[in-house]
Amino acid sequence: MQTITKLPASTDGIEPVVGDLDGWVRTEGNPETRTWVLHTSTDGAMISGIWECTVGSYHATYTSYEYVVMIAGRIVITPDGGTPVTVKAGDSFVVEKDFKGTWKIEENVRKHFDFVVN
Repeated sequence: MQTITKLPASTDGIEPVVGDLDGWVRTEGNPETRTWVLHTSTDGAMISGIWECTVGSYHATYTSYEYVVMIAGRIVITPDGGTPVTVKAGDSFVVEKDFKGTWKIEENVRKHFDFVVN
């Protein structure tokens, strides 16, 4: 059984999933997303990949935990009733599974994500 998986160095040759994420509703502009799944754990409990999004805003509802490393771009993330947090290239952050709030993509974004699947 393989317990170490090296992820691809690029998304070349991998077909992206195009379209808005489940639980995400556009609130401003016409952002476009692409998601490349680079790995799914053997038990299906976690996926790792790359996500890109153009400028615009979403109201997001999370039902799972996500770890993110920003590769490019800038986002202002504001939890409902909370304080805005700005993340940019080089930053890493987590989103808890009960998060609800706005993601304002201010510059085109490319991020690496690890997402726990319910």
